[in-house]
Amino acid sequence: MTYIVTDNCIACKYTDCVEVCPVDCFYEGENMLVIHPDECIDCGVCEPECPAEAIKPDTESGLDEWLVLNTKFASMWPNLTERRDPLPEAKAKDGEEGKLEKYFSEAPGEGD
Repeated sequence: MTYIVTDNCIACKYTDCVEVCPVDCFYEGENMLVIHPDECIDCGVCEPECPAEAIKPDTESGLDEWLVLNTKFASMWPNLTERRDPLPEAKAKDGEEGKLEKYFSEAPGEGD
């Protein structure tokens, strides 16, 4: 099992999860974070820290596409280990449906 970041992180990008991760397995895109599944030690400390509830165990059904997305972009985006402010539109976009199709960007974030 591993934890993965799902669609509600898109256009929010809260980073509360990053500062509690003991293995620094978060990677930053322009408008979301991903978890590197091969680096995640399945400790679960990040899941309750996410205000958007975007972090899920990959054992939940229907998350296969998110496992693929996390794996792909964790190898392309820079590592992030420090907490930052969320995106300005985070509160307004939290819980919005269809965020992958509407807002997802493949562009990398800044990282550390």
